[in-house]
Amino acid sequence: MRILFNLSFRYKIPLWGSALIVATALIIATSMLFRAYDDLKRDLLRNASVQGQTMAKTLVTAITQDHVWRAYEILKAPLSIADKDNPEQVEALLVINRQQQIYVSTQPQTLPMLADLKDLSPEFMAVANGIGKLAEDTMVLEPEDSEHLFVATPIIDEQARLGTLIQIYSKKILLPRFLENAKQAALITCLVLAVLLPINWYWGQSTATPLVRLAERMEELGQRLPENLSPEIYDYQDELGRLFTAYNRTLQQLREKALIEREVIHSERLVAIGQLAAGIAHEVNNPLLGMLTSINTLRHHGDPDARTLKTLTLLERGLNQIKDTVGALLVDAKVNSRNFSTQDVDDVRTLIAPHANKKRITLDWTSDIDGALPLPSTLVRQVLLNLILNALQATEAEGRVEVMLSKADRHLGLEIINSGQTLSEAQKEHLFEPFVNAGESGRGRGLGLWVCYQIVRQLGGNISVESGLLEGHGRTSFKVFIPLETHA
Repeated sequence: MRILFNLSFRYKIPLWGSALIVATALIIATSMLFRAYDDLKRDLLRNASVQGQTMAKTLVTAITQDHVWRAYEILKAPLSIADKDNPEQVEALLVINRQQQIYVSTQPQTLPMLADLKDLSPEFMAVANGIGKLAEDTMVLEPEDSEHLFVATPIIDEQARLGTLIQIYSKKILLPRFLENAKQAALITCLVLAVLLPINWYWGQSTATPLVRLAERMEELGQRLPENLSPEIYDYQDELGRLFTAYNRTLQQLREKALIEREVIHSERLVAIGQLAAGIAHEVNNPLLGMLTSINTLRHHGDPDARTLKTLTLLERGLNQIKDTVGALLVDAKVNSRNFSTQDVDDVRTLIAPHANKKRITLDWTSDIDGALPLPSTLVRQVLLNLILNALQATEAEGRVEVMLSKADRHLGLEIINSGQTLSEAQKEHLFEPFVNAGESGRGRGLGLWVCYQIVRQLGGNISVESGLLEGHGRTSFKVFIPLETHA
């Protein structure tokens, strides 16, 4: 039994519903059959009562005149006009006197005259005992374990009881009509089941399938964030529909929470890396400047020979490269600079054009900036220049790069889109960390995006990247939003 309760709702609901329908149909059919049988017996006894009372009045004269043959003819009359198709045909009739002896019967061989009724058989003994309680009304006697029904009608002449008319009916005469009623009940039951069972199965599946889908998705919550449940699965507003809505709303909140957590962790990691890099840069800068000063002093006041000068030049070039790398790690947004304007956009276009022409890359510009913005031009130019250079470097020859600048809702928006290879999830996760991409291209120090991230965050904005396939082609987009209020 426990196995049935452990079944999936997609089976349990239709099965239990089908069992309930079948049980209900059988109970109703059975009760209808019992009712039909009682109605048949009631009709039989009603007709027998009418017939018995009529014959009892007719028999009065024959009994008072002790005319046995006349009484026999009266009893044989219903049998002589017997209809084989009549299911209520009487099997035998007899008259007994006040001493419960047979006065006359239609079956003299088995029910002989003057035979004591109690001595014939146990069922006749039960009938005799019942007739002893008979008053002036017709009585129906149904002895236990008997296959017959006995209808006893008193024969009375002027308040004097002359005897009793007994009609004997076989219970088998009820069987044909009972079977006919049973066939009709079975047919109706089958029709009802044929209609209700498919409806029950469809309704059960319609109710259980959403529950099964919801249970499957809930089990996935501990491992990953599953997809939303489609409203097409159950597009109603009852309790189950509201449960679907609550699940989708909770799932959306979990996604937003996970996204915020990832962004917080990523930001905290970048901040930690930035603090570490800035600390190292400050520590390296002091001895580095000292070494460059010493080399410069030695070059001008040490009277070095040609070989020493060549060595000093190599040392100075290497130390300057280290100085540039360290300087890139020291990003400070709080610099004194004029406001960013359309002139800065034109300057960046001029600087970028040779790089785009070298790789035959189509460079599309869109800008609605028509005046100065309260942002430090030096830093915004650096962000714009770094992002475009990265886009050109990632774009294949004869590719396409789009640059869009917009001012809306008190924000400066920058979007740089390039064709070419897409970024993997692992690349996007560490994209704004220093030295991450230096080894992939073979050029640069991998600090361009790091610098962009630091500048944008220090200006109170945010930077994001989207990368994927669009119509079969790779597409990568960097979006930057910098608020203007904090710099006004």
